[in-house]
Amino acid sequence: MPQLGGAGAPAETAGTATHEAAAPDVPWTTIVHNDPVNLMSYVSYVFRTYFGYTESMAEKLMLDVHNKGRAAVSSGSREEMERDVHAMHGYGLWATLTQDK
Repeated sequence: MPQLGGAGAPAETAGTATHEAAAPDVPWTTIVHNDPVNLMSYVSYVFRTYFGYTESMAEKLMLDVHNKGRAAVSSGSREEMERDVHAMHGYGLWATLTQDK
């Protein structure tokens, strides 16, 4: 019996690895969501400070967060987007990452 379980695990792992390896070039995106806590001016400040956006771009993204409930603020590799999400959390913003399809 243990051999059957052991044989099944590598097949599942291999299938998962193949699925992940099939689309390594698909970019990931950091999404900042609206929240009832942070001021719009602060959100704009964070975008300028962390991402280096111009004032007009930071304002546009902040307004998307405010009016649409969310804005895509950066895209790239999964590792980079995980870093950006973690940084947004450090600033007190609600952020998630998603993979573009």
